[in-house]
Amino acid sequence: MHGGLSRTVRDSAALLDLIQGPETGDPYFAERPRRPYLEEITREPGRLRVGLVTTPWSGRTVEPAVGEAALAAARLLESLGHRVEAAAVDLGVGWEEFVLANARLWSANLVTWIDGLAGASGRPVDESTVEPEMLASYAWGLGVSGAQFVHALEVRNRVARSVGACFGARDLLLTPTLPEIPVPLGTYGRGAEHADGLGRMEHLLHRSPFTAAFNVAGTPAMSVPLACDPATGMPVGVQFAAGYGREDVLFRLAAQLEKAAPWAQRRPAVWAGAA
Repeated sequence: MHGGLSRTVRDSAALLDLIQGPETGDPYFAERPRRPYLEEITREPGRLRVGLVTTPWSGRTVEPAVGEAALAAARLLESLGHRVEAAAVDLGVGWEEFVLANARLWSANLVTWIDGLAGASGRPVDESTVEPEMLASYAWGLGVSGAQFVHALEVRNRVARSVGACFGARDLLLTPTLPEIPVPLGTYGRGAEHADGLGRMEHLLHRSPFTAAFNVAGTPAMSVPLACDPATGMPVGVQFAAGYGREDVLFRLAAQLEKAAPWAQRRPAVWAGAA
């Protein structure tokens, strides 16, 4: 499901309060929270055990400014009374297998999405209706077999169990959100028209190697703009991940961080509300 972005912890809590919970007919769903998230942000987080991860599972190099932002966040946590220790988290599978499984799942699902839109609109699936990079992923997805799809689900299950197990000894994980400072518009799409479904997933996960594992594992995570790039004024995100169903812990910490290191009034040189 899709959520939203906000400038304040309060707004994020209010949004999740509005959209959480099952819809009629859902075969399975997460247990409802013990109290509203708007109430959670008024509660102290307690002394949290935090694992610090600064190297992505892909092995990609993290830019110095981003690595320093994560270390600065760790120091801030310690000043607030939390315990931070370096952590090594097993993904459960190799990076290439992880990328391939996600490419197969995403591209096969893309086929059903595009076919559904084509059927509803009566329009063809070709260059006149679909962007080149999406059309290439669509064509690749048509070649994903049922057995490959089921194997990809099994890979995701291994990742979920491996990542989930790391929260037995700690409350949270702290990582950079991205391995680089924000890139110019168009960077993600550059060369994408020449990539198939696997190539596109390789490109996307190369750019975002820290976040995907928590999406796959179904464990909640948040990106907090605790730092900014001095050269551009662009925000540099720091990611916190918690165990399954522990959004409450994230919201309590987010409120504490927002108070200790406010970010809402920071503005880059160009931003959407400038006018």
